[in-house]
Amino acid sequence: MIKRVGYAILVALLLTGCGAKKRRSTQRNGGPEISRSENRPTVSTNTDSENPDLFPMPEDTGRFERFPITDTEEYIKTFAEIAQYEMRAFGIPASITLAQGILESGSGRGDLTLKTNNHFGIKCHTGWEGEFDFHDDDAKGECFRKYNHPMYSFRDHSIFLSTRSRYAFLFNYRRDDYKKWAHGLREAGYATDKKYPQKLIALIERYNLHQYDEAVVDSGLSIVREPKTYEVTTHTVEQGETLYAISRKYDVSVDEIKRLNNLEDNIISIGQVLNIRRAQ
Repeated sequence: MIKRVGYAILVALLLTGCGAKKRRSTQRNGGPEISRSENRPTVSTNTDSENPDLFPMPEDTGRFERFPITDTEEYIKTFAEIAQYEMRAFGIPASITLAQGILESGSGRGDLTLKTNNHFGIKCHTGWEGEFDFHDDDAKGECFRKYNHPMYSFRDHSIFLSTRSRYAFLFNYRRDDYKKWAHGLREAGYATDKKYPQKLIALIERYNLHQYDEAVVDSGLSIVREPKTYEVTTHTVEQGETLYAISRKYDVSVDEIKRLNNLEDNIISIGQVLNIRRAQ
């Protein structure tokens, strides 16, 4: 009888332990505190030795990682840190990145985002060699970029805006002027919705997202763009590499590599030497 009672108590304790959800908090370089469930995919804590301003990207395991988000507040807590990192590295206001993510992805719960981890509605466009999926948007069955991890979507958003000529004028605005950025994105053609700027601004002011811009500026980031200096290096193509893989390695766009090397298509060969230009 005693053995049976002891066994029952042991089983009850095990079931109680399995039902408990642990949460942890991480914080980097003065960024906002981020809370994530233990069952979430974790982000590598190894910083980029060449550019500490870049958010340390998680390892691509080849698996599609799902990030369940319950509401907008959790979305902001989950992605505020990387938005601030991207602001430091690329000059895009963290408030704009977060507001676009909330609007374009439905706070991480939209159909497109759930099946692609695409948080910014970025379509395939010429030169995209990554994974993709089809989704009805302005037209039926349009091609959208797909990522194994949502953090890749945030980095691709930064590269997309910072390397395309039609968005270049945005980077002349103050980095804490979210209203100009919101109107500028619509002017540059990021979205067809005429009320796109007002929607972004409303989200920023409702959720006080500009506090993340202010925190980055207070940490020492200049509010105006300073003249960029560039480092030009070379990359020798290895077996199995594609332009897309090389662009991710150096955080530049495929189009930038093609322009710099006078490439008319995406075909490269083993041993080919490519010029790579990166902002320092």
